[in-house]
Amino acid sequence: MKMKFFHKISVLSKLQPPSPRNIALTACFAALYAVFSLWNLMPVIGVPGRFITAAVVTAPLIGIILGPIYGVLSITLGGLANAFLSFGLGVFGPLSFLPHAAAALASGMLISRRQAICIVSFLLLFVVLAFFPRNGPVLVWPPVLWLDLIGLIIVASPLQAISIKYLNESSNSFYLGLGVCVTCLSATLFGHVTGSILFEIFFWPNTIEWWTATWQTSTFVYPIERIVSVIIATIVGTALIKASKSIALPNKFLQKDERRS
Repeated sequence: MKMKFFHKISVLSKLQPPSPRNIALTACFAALYAVFSLWNLMPVIGVPGRFITAAVVTAPLIGIILGPIYGVLSITLGGLANAFLSFGLGVFGPLSFLPHAAAALASGMLISRRQAICIVSFLLLFVVLAFFPRNGPVLVWPPVLWLDLIGLIIVASPLQAISIKYLNESSNSFYLGLGVCVTCLSATLFGHVTGSILFEIFFWPNTIEWWTATWQTSTFVYPIERIVSVIIATIVGTALIKASKSIALPNKFLQKDERRS
């Protein structure tokens, strides 16, 4: 059975309100995101006392499962809930969920075959990050951009399109895992670029020397952080999607809903 319903459940009909199923899924994943936001994985470079949480692992998977609309909505709701309750606030305070929402948006766009939109969005964000006034890496330390540039190339390459095909259609563990890995890597780096732009905005007043030291330290450290999170997301996501392929019931319900619309 082809795994087509993962991205289809996120498509909003222009004539109908969201289904109870989509609302329930959004609420469940919002709660899941809020919980994972409380689990610290690794410290944030340049900001003592702040940590990268397990939410960075779940964000791309939420986008794959719910798609761009409900994926972003669920993370936004979970992030706002944490902000309201003062739980799990990251380095950007109440806005700490934005990089994760961006990652979910990217994986959601890719899984629903909106690769061109994702490419343009990634390119624009990359340019903003690279040439940000005064503290942009191109102006201070260009090598720090190397992995984000690779992510942009992957998103624009045939490898990404092939990976989405594997993710949607393959039941082979290797090909399915490859699809999850490439898509999560692209989405994770999309979110990293978004978070780096926020980092530039929040800490803009620091000196050029501080920025130089921060970008230099980050050059080989943030790739380790992101690759580790992608490996975890690949293991969890492959198992989750493969298990769901053995359940035909949700797909049958979806087909009924589509016939009615």
